[in-house]
Amino acid sequence: MEARLQKVLSQWGIASRRQAEEMIRQSRVRINGALAEVGQKVDPQRDVITVDGKAIATTERPSLIYLLLNKPVGVVSTCDDPQGRTTVLDLLPKELSSGLGIHPVGRLDAESTGALILTNDGDLTYSLTHPKHSIPKTYRVLVQGQVNDAVLTSWRQGVMLDGRKTRQASVRVVKRMPTQTRLEIVLKEGRNRQIRRVAEQLGHPVIELHRTAIGSIELQITGQSSLAEGSYRYLKDFEIRSLHSYIEADS
Repeated sequence: MEARLQKVLSQWGIASRRQAEEMIRQSRVRINGALAEVGQKVDPQRDVITVDGKAIATTERPSLIYLLLNKPVGVVSTCDDPQGRTTVLDLLPKELSSGLGIHPVGRLDAESTGALILTNDGDLTYSLTHPKHSIPKTYRVLVQGQVNDAVLTSWRQGVMLDGRKTRQASVRVVKRMPTQTRLEIVLKEGRNRQIRRVAEQLGHPVIELHRTAIGSIELQITGQSSLAEGSYRYLKDFEIRSLHSYIEADS
C-alpha cells in the first residue's frame, strides 16, 4: 500500500516526519536507486528505500519505544550536532541510540533542563508537535528581579512575538526573593525559546529554566524520587495513553 515517503520513514523508526523531510532534501534518500522527493509516494513492500546508501528493512516495523529523559544543561535536543556537542541520544545506551529511530519530541534549548520525551513513534511525534495540538508543558523558571502583578497579567494574557501574540498562559509566583523571582509557567504552545524571549521582553531575563512535566507526565512520580539529571525511564502505559488523549481531544 502506497504512502508518502516521509510517513513511511517515520513509521519504520528512521526519523520523525520533519527529520525525514530534511533527509530527503539533503539527497540522503533514494527510491529504487533514484533520488527521492518530499511527498513522493512509495510502497514499502515493493520499493527499495535507501538512506545514506543503506537499504531500510520494511518487512517488520520496529517495536515502539517511549522514553522520558531529564535533560541536563549543555545537551542539545537533536539526534546529531554539526558542532560536536553532546546530544540527547548520547545519553542513551547504544542499543537505544542507534538503529531504532529514536528521536526527541520537540526541543529544549541547550541552556534549559528537564522533561523531554524520546520515541521512535513518528506518527505520535508528528501529532504532538503539530501547531493545532496543545499539550500543556510545565516549567519552573527563575528570573531576574521582582515580578509585579502588571507583568504577570501581561504574561498570562499573551505578548507579541514576531508579529503574533502568544497564547494565554498560566503564570504564578512560587517564591519571591530580593533580586529574583521563581515562577511556575504552563504553556500550550512552544515557539522557539518562547519563555526566554517573553521574559526578556518583559524586563525579567531568565536565569534558570527547567521543564517539570509534559501533560500529565512528570519527572517525579508521586511516592518516588525524581528522575535524576541525565537519566531516562520508559513511559508507563497510562502515560502513553495520556499523550494520545491530548491528540484525540484536539482532533
